[in-house]
Amino acid sequence: MGVPVILTPQSQQDLGIIVRRIAKDSPERARAFGNLLIDKALSIGPLPERGRVVPELKDPNVREIIHGSYRIIYEVFRDPGAVYVLRFWHAARGAPQI
Repeated sequence: MGVPVILTPQSQQDLGIIVRRIAKDSPERARAFGNLLIDKALSIGPLPERGRVVPELKDPNVREIIHGSYRIIYEVFRDPGAVYVLRFWHAARGAPQI
């Protein structure tokens, strides 16, 4: 079961940028990759503390999981229990802006 995973407006915007960029070369690959990133984000719900603490912030509630070159950055809220996905961030962009 776990806690609900909510995509923030910023993370949805990030995802749209990623998908549109990939779609220039391959719409099918873009759709599949976008869905994969969403699936990875939703997989956080059952074990929200499995990701590592974001090193730049050192806040134990702001964590990340890695998929390829992408960082899925999220914040864990305990009361009420929920996970908010803050960013889908490509590592080539440097430190995330949160």
